[in-house]
Amino acid sequence: MYWLCYHIHTYKKPHIALVHGMAVGGGASLMVPMKFSVVTEKAFCSTPETSLGFHPDCGFSYMLSRLPGRLGEYLGLTGAKLMGKEILAAGLATHFVPSQKLFQLEKRLLSINSGEEDAIRSVINEFSTNIDIDERSFLNKLSIINEYFSKDTVEEIVESLEAEASKKGNDWIIKVLKSLKKASPTGLKITLRSIREGRTQTLFECLRREFRITMNIQRTIISGDFYEGIRAAIIDKDKSPKWNPSTLDKMHDDQLDMIFKPFEEHDLELQIPEDDECRWERNYENSGYCRPSTALGSVLV
Repeated sequence: MYWLCYHIHTYKKPHIALVHGMAVGGGASLMVPMKFSVVTEKAFCSTPETSLGFHPDCGFSYMLSRLPGRLGEYLGLTGAKLMGKEILAAGLATHFVPSQKLFQLEKRLLSINSGEEDAIRSVINEFSTNIDIDERSFLNKLSIINEYFSKDTVEEIVESLEAEASKKGNDWIIKVLKSLKKASPTGLKITLRSIREGRTQTLFECLRREFRITMNIQRTIISGDFYEGIRAAIIDKDKSPKWNPSTLDKMHDDQLDMIFKPFEEHDLELQIPEDDECRWERNYENSGYCRPSTALGSVLV
C-alpha cells in the first residue's frame, strides 16, 4: 500500500479519480495525490483514524501538513467529514462535477484517446462547475481553527476549544470537542506529532515514518488501542472503546518516541527510493518484508 501511494504521488502519466461516494482513510490517500481528482456532490472524504486508535498514514502526514493554515491538524485529529464541494475547497480535489454529468464525463475521457495532460484538463473543465461553500461549513471557521489547532499539544488544543465553546455562536465547537474526547488519546498524540513532523519532511521521509509508526502500533509497542478501536467499531460494534491509556495526560513524550524511533534493523524500514529519479531502481520484493519464495506471487497479486 505504501509503495502504491508512493507511485501515485510520483507517476509521470496523468491519472484521474472520479469520486462519487466514500473516500475515507486509505481510499482518500489514493484519490488526493492524483493529477486530476474529480468529486461530485455525493462524494465525502475524511481521515477518521484517531477514532480507531490509529493515525492518518499512506502519505497523509505529508498531504495534511500542506493544507492551508492548520486545517490539516483539524482534519487529522477530529476526523471531520468534508462533503462534495468542501473537498475541492480544502484542496483535496481538483474539480467538482455534478453527479448527473459524471457518466458523460467518463465517456468523453475514454473517447479522447489521448494521455496529454492539457487534453484531459480541457475535457474535465467542460463538465466542471464553480463552487460556493455553505455558510455553515467549518471551512468558514478557518481563523478559529488556525488559532486553536496551532497549539503545541493536544491538551492545549482541547483546553482552548473548551474556552471558546462557551461563547455565543460557537455550538459547532461542541461537536469538535466531542470528536476529540471520543478518540484514542494515543492516536491523537501520534497524529499531531506526525503531521507536525510532516511539515518539514519530504514525501519519502513521511511515508517511511508513517510505515514505522504503523508497524509499531500493530506491535502494540505502547498501546493496544488500534485493536480495541477495531473491536469497538467493526467486530462487536458497541462503539464504546476502552482506551489504554484512557486520558491524554497519561501518554508521555518518551512513550511517543518509542513509536517514532527508527528500526534498529535497517531492512525493516520502508524501502522506497529517496528521490523521483531512482524510483524504478528498487522494488517491494527486495525489501525485508517480502519472502523470496513468494516474491513473484506478490508482484502478480
